[in-house]
Amino acid sequence: MDDPIRHPLAYARTLRGWSQTDLVARLHRAAATRPEGLRSGVDKTAVSRWENGRKTPTLESRLLLADAFDVPISDLERYPWPHWLPGRDDPTPLGAAYTVQALRDAQRAAMDRERRTFLTYSALALAGLASQWATLEPERLTTALAGKRVDTDLVDWLEETSARLTALPTEQRQHTIKLLDAHLATVTDLLEDARYSEPVGTRLHLLAASLAGTCGWYRFDQGHHYAAGKLWNAALTNAHTARNRDLGAGVLSDFAYQSIWLGQPATAVEPLSQALIHTRHPTARSLLHLRRARAHAALGNATDCHRDLTAAENSLLTDSPDPAPGWCRWMSTADLAVDSGQCLLDLGRTDEARHLIEQGLNLLPRTRDKTRGVFRTYEARSLLKAGEVDQALAVGTESLDLATRIGADRCVTLVRELAPGFAPYRSVDGVPEFLERLRTA
Repeated sequence: MDDPIRHPLAYARTLRGWSQTDLVARLHRAAATRPEGLRSGVDKTAVSRWENGRKTPTLESRLLLADAFDVPISDLERYPWPHWLPGRDDPTPLGAAYTVQALRDAQRAAMDRERRTFLTYSALALAGLASQWATLEPERLTTALAGKRVDTDLVDWLEETSARLTALPTEQRQHTIKLLDAHLATVTDLLEDARYSEPVGTRLHLLAASLAGTCGWYRFDQGHHYAAGKLWNAALTNAHTARNRDLGAGVLSDFAYQSIWLGQPATAVEPLSQALIHTRHPTARSLLHLRRARAHAALGNATDCHRDLTAAENSLLTDSPDPAPGWCRWMSTADLAVDSGQCLLDLGRTDEARHLIEQGLNLLPRTRDKTRGVFRTYEARSLLKAGEVDQALAVGTESLDLATRIGADRCVTLVRELAPGFAPYRSVDGVPEFLERLRTA
């Protein structure tokens, strides 16, 4: 099996067939041709450190890298390192003509896990996709596809079975992904080859969007971010063709959550802003405001963060005659409290953060194990910042046990990120053993 490529610079270099030595030579040539006469000073060791994340290239080196990869300087000014590097896939465009293509791309991506584990859509591509979703009108569904006509009984069965699979407790869902993949493949085949009425076609596109979104979350939980992005692209394309703005807003919210999780909060702001413009249900708006608050907090924008937290709380308290969309029906005061606490933790307000996180955990239903594991990790981080090591150790251990049991690799990774916080306390009973568990998890 090939070694996974973990850094965008290594991927961009590999796409062009360049070794690290080749890249160094191109940087030297770029320096020599620049009018200001920059001196590169870059060697293979420097490139290796950049690709391992141990060093960040200087401004001068980033300019030379842009020259070597033919990247416009405006991209360097707009996007942080390394997110302007080439090599990231463009999303499939929206529209009925692309729905099956997006689904097929997503299925291929799910099979290509090793070489693209770091890969996600760039901020530029994701902002463009959000803009398309917000401004394009869905094309009418065609009813003239070759093949047999799909009857409503089959669609009823697919919808009911998919709903039962996605409603299983968190711990059981890790065992159903192959069934969900098979359902998605069946729906894709029907969309591509069968004949159906426009109402049935709309239901098939909605089902494809829902299944692709769920399958994307499974890949996201496993750390397969490239496949997750492809599946969410397929979900957005099919939701758009089915004229379901609320579902599309939910998919954009998933993209944004992934960006925040991967430490790219600036990428999340525009999709969430577009989604907020085009969805009206108060529960949906509450979740979107809450996630945008998380992005602002990670960026250190305290004023914008507090504005979104206030809007999230007001929206959640607003009654609606209609049920919340399925993608946000789980949103509750527990989620609001814990994510608000995480925002305050990012902004350095540790005591208030701990209170909100503890409050949210007490409100969270026992059935939401994955969410509990994430929230408990947030709690452990806040306890570490407060110097309460023994309690942080107990909470961190619980989080690790829970993440391992439900098979959520990204949650294991989140707990593993506590290791630097525990490192100064190796003399405390239990800490060395916990650090060893994190190292091998």
